[in-house]
Amino acid sequence: MIIRFVKMTFAQEHVEDFKNFEKSIYDTIVGFDGCEYLNILQDVNNPQVFFTHSHWRDEQALNNYRHSEFFKKTWAKTKQWFCDKPEAWSLKSVK
Repeated sequence: MIIRFVKMTFAQEHVEDFKNFEKSIYDTIVGFDGCEYLNILQDVNNPQVFFTHSHWRDEQALNNYRHSEFFKKTWAKTKQWFCDKPEAWSLKSVK
């Protein structure tokens, strides 16, 4: 299993845009083949910072999602709202 964290920082005026957009696409992401879990988190001290926390069956499933037309369209829309470069980590459990 791959655990994925993506940190995104949005311009203040686009925080609500992102929250509304994420609600509209959440079920599609969770329904994507290989996605086993998805949570969207907002920093309590800086409400412009969000993280996606997702679990993927394997790296191939994550890559299939990342190369899908759905992802390309949603990322193109989302990235226009950023005010800082996003960061991403793909992790595996060591236990």
